[in-house]
Amino acid sequence: QVQLVESGGGSVQAGGSLRLSCAASGYTYNTAMAWFRQAPGKEREGVAAMSMRSYMPTYADSVKGRFTISRDNARNTLYLQMDSLKPEDTAMYYCAAGDTFFTLAVRHYNYWGQGTQVTVSS
Repeated sequence: QVQLVESGGGSVQAGGSLRLSCAASGYTYNTAMAWFRQAPGKEREGVAAMSMRSYMPTYADSVKGRFTISRDNARNTLYLQMDSLKPEDTAMYYCAAGDTFFTLAVRHYNYWGQGTQVTVSS
């Protein structure tokens, strides 16, 4: 059983930065982990994914060049560095774990955190 706890959300002006953290417990070595987001009235969408066994990331086109996913295996923690934030990045951000690598499809992730809110004002 994998448990995930996100932190680091908040309110920031456009152009600013935030770093989200996801503390994972349970077996995660051979696990794909990812960040998703969901804005009010919209479907949940994948933002960035990374295998806990390799360093190859996958990004949604909308965040390429602005967001960076990383991990600290010693701390069993996944991060999302978000720079050059835009109002359209406003959403609840979720950490997720699954067993299919290099995918941002919701259906491949079995474990979810409770979410952390990110609000970007113009």
